[in-house]
Amino acid sequence: MQRILSRAARRCTNSSAAFKSPHAQVNVASGVHSENAPTCSNEYGEFTWKTSLVKYMQADIVNALRRGDRRRASMILSNFQNTNWALTKEDFSHILEYCAEAPDPLFVMETLELMEEKAIGLSKGIYRHVIRALSRGGYTKEALHWLNLLGEKESTHATLPFFNIFLNACGSSANLKDVECCLETLENYLLGKSEITYCELLKIAVLQGNLPAVYDIWKDCTRHYSPSIITQRRFLRALTTLGDLQSAYHILQQMVAIATQRSDHLRLSSKGRYQSSRLDIPVLALNESEYLKLLVDCNLQPSQGATGKNSADVQPEIFEEKTQSLETVQLNADVLSTGNNLSDKVELENGSVRYTLRFAQSAVRRFLRWSFSDLIHACVQFNNCQLAEQLFLEMQKLGLQPSKFTYDGFVKSVIAGKGIAYAMKVFICFQIEAMERRGIKPYDDTLAALSEGYSKNLQLDLAEDFLERISEMQPKHIRAINALLSGCEIMNEPERAVRILAKMKHVKMKATLRTYEILFSLFGNVNVPYEEGNVLSHVDVSKRISIIEMDMLNNELQHSFVSMKNIIRAFGAEGMIEEMLRYLNVAENVLWNINPYQKSDLYSVVLHALVQAKESHKAIRIFKTMRSCSLPTDVSIYTTMVECCKWLPCFKSASALLSLMLQDGFHPTVVTYTSLLKVVLAKDDFEGALDLLDICKTEGIEPDIQIFNTILSRAYARGQIHVIEYIVECIHRAKIQPDPSTLSYTFCAYEEHELYNTAIEALQVLSMRMISEDVSILGEKITVFEDLILSEEPDAELRIMRAFESAEEFLAMALLNLRWCATMGATISWSPEESLWARRLASSYDDNKRPHIIPSEVPQSWER
Repeated sequence: MQRILSRAARRCTNSSAAFKSPHAQVNVASGVHSENAPTCSNEYGEFTWKTSLVKYMQADIVNALRRGDRRRASMILSNFQNTNWALTKEDFSHILEYCAEAPDPLFVMETLELMEEKAIGLSKGIYRHVIRALSRGGYTKEALHWLNLLGEKESTHATLPFFNIFLNACGSSANLKDVECCLETLENYLLGKSEITYCELLKIAVLQGNLPAVYDIWKDCTRHYSPSIITQRRFLRALTTLGDLQSAYHILQQMVAIATQRSDHLRLSSKGRYQSSRLDIPVLALNESEYLKLLVDCNLQPSQGATGKNSADVQPEIFEEKTQSLETVQLNADVLSTGNNLSDKVELENGSVRYTLRFAQSAVRRFLRWSFSDLIHACVQFNNCQLAEQLFLEMQKLGLQPSKFTYDGFVKSVIAGKGIAYAMKVFICFQIEAMERRGIKPYDDTLAALSEGYSKNLQLDLAEDFLERISEMQPKHIRAINALLSGCEIMNEPERAVRILAKMKHVKMKATLRTYEILFSLFGNVNVPYEEGNVLSHVDVSKRISIIEMDMLNNELQHSFVSMKNIIRAFGAEGMIEEMLRYLNVAENVLWNINPYQKSDLYSVVLHALVQAKESHKAIRIFKTMRSCSLPTDVSIYTTMVECCKWLPCFKSASALLSLMLQDGFHPTVVTYTSLLKVVLAKDDFEGALDLLDICKTEGIEPDIQIFNTILSRAYARGQIHVIEYIVECIHRAKIQPDPSTLSYTFCAYEEHELYNTAIEALQVLSMRMISEDVSILGEKITVFEDLILSEEPDAELRIMRAFESAEEFLAMALLNLRWCATMGATISWSPEESLWARRLASSYDDNKRPHIIPSEVPQSWER
């Protein structure tokens, strides 16, 4: 039946004749053909028919607009012009209401033209729809014109909501001139401002990033109002968005005070939004010179004390009323005291805050919890872990149960501020149990943050476990996946990375450019660093890089500087020189917009690979190209070229490079002197090497274990035991802990000369020094170490190897060496300085006596 009536109504709307004879239509519908029909019945039938028809016409227009059929909507609207009966504003209300929601400003103006032709009066409801449609649709000048008309017609506080509608639309476009015009109109008609007005102005200030304007709005609002808890939360969110956590913290104090006083009650609107039950009576405008001029000067910068960077560093215990930010907040001094905690500052006479909040409205408590969560999440962005912890504890003191959103912000803030170890200690020990008791499962974002933190801490098992616990993988979780893949790259665990990639494919997670950058570095090497590249590994590397590049192309991603750099480094590490140089040319052509420093970085990677591959002449050619193109150089590039001279070998060329380096304003480092030593030692010039070592010390450069190991390596290869003993004593006097290479060169040198007892004694002394150069530290751990070294249990070595899990490789190796010495029958003495070998070295090379060295021939010069 309804479909029949609907079709009949549409037939009526398509027929212009239906509007020419309304009386005839009524008579037909009522079955009365005589002119003597009863007047009352005739008028009632005409009214009923007209009302029903207009309703159908309005519905057809709205439906046509929803379908995007504007032509039909305009045709139906034009049929109103053919009517002979008097139309009212109700006949257009549904059309204007839809146009306000859409918004559709053009059809509104078309409808208004028809209403003007019909001389139909306008109600406030129509004004509301028209202003909303025009302002939201971008027709701000027309909307301001209607606001002026409304102000001239009725200049009372009842018209203020229409100006708020206009300001709300300006919050999206952020047209400051329109905002100024609206504020001038408000002032001209003395309409004042309401809390909603201030909130709309606040949105515009936040959109502009104008922190001083937020302060001005707060000052003016608190001058005339006691803002509701809803309004205060909006100011709190604005301040956290712009980085002023200090002022936001004090507004949170005010909100707690309002909640404890139970002076604010909230209710739900018809749209399901919270509203304050208090009357929002506008404040009449004042004619004072100090009255608010909010956005006239939007170029004002926040003061240094109020900027996000500095304000975020402020800790809760020093929030005193001395700063400019706090002065702008203007808290009620009668309510707040000088305590440091929220619960201390709002103590009431009739009991504690927590007891009082128990009787607060549930909606008010909910707003407090939301505000705490907002501020805790802001601590993540501005890296203020201490404030986040303070707020989390205050929530518990106030009896506010944290939500999943609160836990998410708290965990992220603690991870960023104090690391994953502290975060997990706090989160697991105290919060996981609390969440489980309340039946709360952590957000997937929280689990992703924990996984990312463990990945950065290189605890990949835990990182992968938390990643597996994410119930629904979303594109934003690619950050945690990339962190785990990066951890796999650092720890050289390609097998784990393959599992992660399989999971990505299973959940259809799209890789980002960062993902591919990591994959090139992770899978670009086959034998390195354990073996040198060979023909088989070269084929495998080419195949892997080709597959990754193809997948990247399928995802419509182009190479970045980092991805090209990782590919070039991968080819160079495998010794695939031709492929590396080819990709260098590709990078120069594809990455045409990279800056000179990035281009120099690529050349630095290439130079290092060429030197490692003994391609000295190609390295020299690349370096000359850099100089001719005036690309910036650094200490690393000069050091690499100095090391390149060892393949010639030519110390004179290395000296020339060192001079050029000094001319460019770079000072040699210990790595530079290490490279110079390699050049000198290439011709077995140990005297020259020891001279360079002395020069390094004279220049005030602290030597490291690598520079000593460089000499030890060559001395071991040439059987120079006296040089080895001298360098070992130098290491001891410099209080530098030896590393496994130091032990290896020293032990093997004695062993090859069949000095077995000396070799074991040297290994024992150096192993103890590798544990610690401080004898007192050794003495504190003697009992634990002896239990491991002298243990007869079958898993003794396994217990020692567990030290590798805590990144104490040197300790584990030292203990294994000492256990082997004990197995060989040596007596373990925990006083290494009492060793005969150590005492002999100390006396033989006292006062830096040089060892006896057979002079080597003079190095040849570099033939250019």
